[in-house]
Amino acid sequence: MAEEFEEFDEKFARGFAAAFAEVSVVLDERARRLLVGAGARQLGRGGISLIANSTGISIDTVGRGAAELEAGIVADGRVRAKGAGRRLKERSDPRVWPALEQLVDPDSRGDPMSALRWTTKSTANLAAQLTAGGHKVSAKTVARILKDHGFSLRGNVKTLEGKQHPDRDGQFRYINSQVATFGGSGEPVISVDTKKKELVGNYKAGGREYQPTGEPVAVDTYDFIGAGGKVAPYGVFDVAGNVGWVNVGTDADTGTFAVESIRRWWDRMGRATYPGATRLLITADGGGSNGSRLRLWKTELAAFAAQSGLQITVAHFPPGTSKWNRIEHRLFSAITMNWRGRPLTSHEVVVETIAATTNKSGLSVQAELDTNTYPKGIKISDKQMAIFESAHLRRHDFHGDWNYTLSADTETAGNDNTTRPDHRA
Repeated sequence: MAEEFEEFDEKFARGFAAAFAEVSVVLDERARRLLVGAGARQLGRGGISLIANSTGISIDTVGRGAAELEAGIVADGRVRAKGAGRRLKERSDPRVWPALEQLVDPDSRGDPMSALRWTTKSTANLAAQLTAGGHKVSAKTVARILKDHGFSLRGNVKTLEGKQHPDRDGQFRYINSQVATFGGSGEPVISVDTKKKELVGNYKAGGREYQPTGEPVAVDTYDFIGAGGKVAPYGVFDVAGNVGWVNVGTDADTGTFAVESIRRWWDRMGRATYPGATRLLITADGGGSNGSRLRLWKTELAAFAAQSGLQITVAHFPPGTSKWNRIEHRLFSAITMNWRGRPLTSHEVVVETIAATTNKSGLSVQAELDTNTYPKGIKISDKQMAIFESAHLRRHDFHGDWNYTLSADTETAGNDNTTRPDHRA
């Protein structure tokens, strides 16, 4: 009797294969899979292998078709009815999520000695650790569980600013009030800073730009300082005009260089834009060549105030908050985007690329190469500084170390005893 059944099954399988060959050409992949699955279900035990052998369809595909039919097909084309299918892992193993949460965040979940404390938390590693702990789960399921609980792949973001100064927010408000006062009366307001120094030469540049396929720009293997040296782009951003000026220095980034950059902005752009100006507000970082504690920066600014006839007020951002300086996200970010993926092969390329920078908000930029020499190590003694401050510098009532005004009095401006070489072009 068993032999008769086997012979029948084989004949059925051969006949089914012939019928399948006739109609399969007009069926899509899903319909073919369901058809062979239906044939297997008609044969019962061993039917999947018989149908697979007779039709040439893989056992896995036949099995999938049979399983989909077993789950049920509804009129809208879905394979299984709503709510059907395998139960979620969290239902069959309610403790899998607490265990996974402890792995992905060991510090705050009470297990700093977690096996994954110092390893990459990939879904594969997480799945292996969960399985070792008695929660058999795949990497795919781990990814789904994490997504369901609001996790996603993330990189690092520079947002931590270290210990905040207690007057941080107060200084922000003070800067905003100064900007509003100057801007409201039509006086110029500029944001200044030095952009990161850049190597000049055929070196690899960060970012990418479109090139013909298979024709990448060839650059030097090693970033040794070559004949082009480095450049220090000092930026001046006119807040009201949305206009940038960049003085591309080839020497040291000193307080003298910083003020010379501002002087060039005033001579090339500022004076024409603000012909009736009597005051100038500068917002700057607390460190670098325009730092709040830098004596050379202040004495050079006093000399510029005397030369320009401007009364200059400076407001520094608190320590660790340089990213809030407008020049960073209104000018420097646009410059970085404009020269991404492009080797800065010469001083001309640097200057022209900066000058070509623009954005959707209408930013325009002018740039100039500054080949002057700016000596380092210029010292201003305590006695000289005391004389200078009494003659030129008025500290504001609120944080006079961050906020001060430099006199435009030409008589007192020339009375300090500091040595100030002339570095103007």
